[in-house]
Amino acid sequence: MLLKKVALATAMGLMAGNVMAECVIDARVSIVGNEFPAIQTIGSGAQECTGAEVSSNLTADHQKINVAGMSGNPAEYTTAIVANTSIVALMNEDVIRPLDDLIAEHGEGIQKNQLITVDGKVMAVAFMANAQHLVYRKDVLEEIGVEPPASYEDLLAAAEMIREKGIMEYPVGGAYKAGWNLAQEFNNMFLGMGGSFFKEGSAEPTVNTAEGVAALEMMKALSEYMNPDFLTHDSNATSAEWKAGNVALMNMWGSRVGPLRETEGSSQEVADNTAIAGPMTVGGGDTPATTLWWDGWTVAKNISDAEAEATFLAMKHAIRPEILNDETSPMAVWLIEGYEPTDAAIGVLDAAQRGTIPFPMLPYHGLLHSALGAELADFMQGKEDAATALADVEAAYITAAKEKGHL
Repeated sequence: MLLKKVALATAMGLMAGNVMAECVIDARVSIVGNEFPAIQTIGSGAQECTGAEVSSNLTADHQKINVAGMSGNPAEYTTAIVANTSIVALMNEDVIRPLDDLIAEHGEGIQKNQLITVDGKVMAVAFMANAQHLVYRKDVLEEIGVEPPASYEDLLAAAEMIREKGIMEYPVGGAYKAGWNLAQEFNNMFLGMGGSFFKEGSAEPTVNTAEGVAALEMMKALSEYMNPDFLTHDSNATSAEWKAGNVALMNMWGSRVGPLRETEGSSQEVADNTAIAGPMTVGGGDTPATTLWWDGWTVAKNISDAEAEATFLAMKHAIRPEILNDETSPMAVWLIEGYEPTDAAIGVLDAAQRGTIPFPMLPYHGLLHSALGAELADFMQGKEDAATALADVEAAYITAAKEKGHL
């Protein structure tokens, strides 16, 4: 509910307060996070601070290195830029600190709906909302005479028409890379089918169900219209396929839309005809087949109080209202004072307003996500059926959950 309220509040412009315009720090700051444009803007903003070194490591592999990089004493990274899912691993390993004291001293201008609170303690400051939703080539859809798909079933029908007319052989794009991305696409589809990951009040998995099988079968059907190397395509590779003019329909992050509308690495035709719509449904359901997210920053536990304070000040500086301009505003649905939604925010705001389920912030969901990412590739390659793949997922998860004491 938190994220839905945050995104809706953004849409209505219910933000106030002031953030400092200058930043002087007296201890090191070291950032680790993802690499898409909105986060690169945050990293650059923090590096404007003077008085001490501010370093930044923004990479698609951030989730593979942030826990290890914050586990030393002192920690290599003083802050990790995280989202719903990645903060859980940091809390499980006890490598980030509550921010209540720093907020009490330096939190002026940070909105209450930016504070990510877990068990009564603020563990992160959110700066943007995100969701995956439909991106489409409006010129291609006009050529085949169809409206933007409202469901995955509609998308499959459109994809077949595009192929039949010889416009594109593989008109569907998707971040289906084996591992995190493939698991996330299953999460989206499974929730759209009405699935529930766990028995209520329990860590016992419930993905090997009719909803789970239906989700996988839809993913397999979509993959028939994707580049044959789809299991190697993350968001970067899928975006590159789009910019190359090879794709006409895809489910993509709102935070990735801005660059798709630029001519760099693309063409004027592709840039001008890149359009977006809200998330699609699937299986006749009403729940959007996507998840709602926030992105924010944390402060490491195993650093000095001086480094913690410097990190808080630098990251607060990075999300000040002055970062918003014609270039940065379309990058994200910003949770920053003064942000006015652009047309690039349509998909994310639509997801929030339609009751999209936020990605689960459960201490054991990360284990299930890992199991999904590791076990579903065999099904996508036709090596086993859906029920067998999901049984493998549950078995791998149960082993990991027992090791961690969740079961």
